[in-house]
Amino acid sequence: MPLRQNKPLIRRETLERAGATAMRIGGKLNNARKRVQLRNKDKVGVRKYRHDQLRKAVYQDDAEGKKGLMERAFALAFRGLVYSQIWEDPEIDLEALQLGPEHDLITIASGGCNVMSYLIAEPKSITAVDLNRGHVALNRLKLSAAQHLPDYETFYRFFGQADSRANPEIYDRYLKPVLDAESRRYWERRDPLGRRRISFFARNVYRYGLLGTFIGAGHKLARLLGGDPRRLLEAHSLAEQRVIFEREVAPLFEKKVVKWLVDQPMSLYGLGIPPAQYRALAASGGGNIKQVLLERLERLACDFEIEDNYFAWQAFGRRYGEGKAAPLPPYLKPENFEKVRTGASRVNINLVNLIDLLKSKPNASFDRYVLLDAQDWMNDATLTALWTEITRTARPGARVIFRTAAEESVLPGRIPAELLARWGYDAAEGKAYTKRDRSSIYGGFHLYKLKAV
Repeated sequence: MPLRQNKPLIRRETLERAGATAMRIGGKLNNARKRVQLRNKDKVGVRKYRHDQLRKAVYQDDAEGKKGLMERAFALAFRGLVYSQIWEDPEIDLEALQLGPEHDLITIASGGCNVMSYLIAEPKSITAVDLNRGHVALNRLKLSAAQHLPDYETFYRFFGQADSRANPEIYDRYLKPVLDAESRRYWERRDPLGRRRISFFARNVYRYGLLGTFIGAGHKLARLLGGDPRRLLEAHSLAEQRVIFEREVAPLFEKKVVKWLVDQPMSLYGLGIPPAQYRALAASGGGNIKQVLLERLERLACDFEIEDNYFAWQAFGRRYGEGKAAPLPPYLKPENFEKVRTGASRVNINLVNLIDLLKSKPNASFDRYVLLDAQDWMNDATLTALWTEITRTARPGARVIFRTAAEESVLPGRIPAELLARWGYDAAEGKAYTKRDRSSIYGGFHLYKLKAV
């Protein structure tokens, strides 16, 4: 009996459909792979741009040998979060800027405290730039928090106390859904212990970043050497502040190890001071960097009431004060919260070089410019490029403010005279602002006003 031929288990049509489906899936996977590759290429391009621009900002044309090595080391240190709090007094800024609702302002972002605080003047817009990815992520977090957290108390707990175990949960509930993808990636990246970066806000964010780590190390060294800066927070008058400073802080600067440390430019990287700025700082004291640092720390500790100076609380307590009367940045004060919340949508944060952004703008784009201390990093060619763009994009009546490690302005003799002549400058006015700047760490505050043509 002949063997019966078995019927095929799978019909040809089924195989063809399966093959077509596989090809479609393969095509989709290939397209997805290409999209991922393009995104990765974009990310690599952004990182390369950021690193190239940071190198340009830090490196000097004549930086070779040891000097060049120090500048490269600073650029590497500056890639991470540096400032969880900015160290320029926003109240002085607002007074000098005379910022109003009709003004468009451009500023370097840094830790974002001043960007947020400028909102109480209700400007038309704020454009903020930074080359530090951590600073951009922190600014965007603050802006999202102002707009989306349920109330002032939650906002204050997040950024004023910044040490509540509830903060990461608050982030997950209110901020994660509204943050841009890059900021989410930044705050959700995990450390070797498996903790997300957002957990900084459950462990006092002001103890983190390059500056927070530096201040913490300074406190530990001070205690090892027999001093305790925290005791300054116990003072009830300027007289008590001076007594405590002379007892707890000033003697530390006579210790051999402290003298040696402050003579090493790399030891001040934690303050965000690059080699070029270190040299300017030393020159302002005739080469005696120890004396310059001591005098500025003395001004911070003794020239302003502790109860009114949140910079002193950060320096000597590594946090803000507590209670209704505690000193806070303007953006964290309850009476300013609604203005900050309303104005947050008018702020645009950019991961870009300031000069590049200005070049992309038409003539007469801005009324106010805030340069922080960035010009201390710049060589003459970069300064000239910056002020060429500022002058081109400035509207009538424009104002520019900046700070310097040394007392004098960095502009005379370094940018073309005909360019500088477009701007008015009053040295005595700048010195008056410097004297009242509660952060106390800069040698000079400078205000330039565009002259009428």
